Amino acid sequence: MLGPSLDVLFCGINPGLYSAATGRHFARPGNRFWPALHLSGFTPRLLDPSEQAELPSYGLGITNVVPRATAQAAELTPEEFRAGGERLVRLVTEIRPRVLAVAGVTAYRTAFGDPKAAVGPQDAAIGGTAVWVLPNPSGLNAHWPLDRIVGELRRLRESLRG
Repeated sequence: MLGPSLDVLFCGINPGLYSAATGRHFARPGNRFWPALHLSGFTPRLLDPSEQAELPSYGLGITNVVPRATAQAAELTPEEFRAGGERLVRLVTEIRPRVLAVAGVTAYRTAFGDPKAAVGPQDAAIGGTAVWVLPNPSGLNAHWPLDRIVGELRRLRESLRG
């Protein structure tokens, strides 16, 4: 799901068991990534996870911090997150998207050693790539209703215009 000329490389925490079984990012029914991506204006229509290969045509890519599938992200170790952060730095340096957008503040904090990071644009960059932290779109993340997730994605999209 990666290629040249990406505006945004979206990065989930890790594949859940359902996503791993289907080979599709954010695939579990109830995950709000795909609806939020559309409602924020990144895609002209709601894509199904089975259509993730269309993302590069919109200037978007998708990956994970940690490749290992788990039932819950809480099963991941700090070492896996740190290794994932190092892998992301290498990947971003190679493909050079305009923005790396990590969906999950706790994952970002651990992977990049930034315990005070909050949702939104980060002061840190990777080369010329800006870094944003987005809320985790999992349906289990009740602190962030869909409209607020959409708002954060819209804020990211609008920043690309400037």
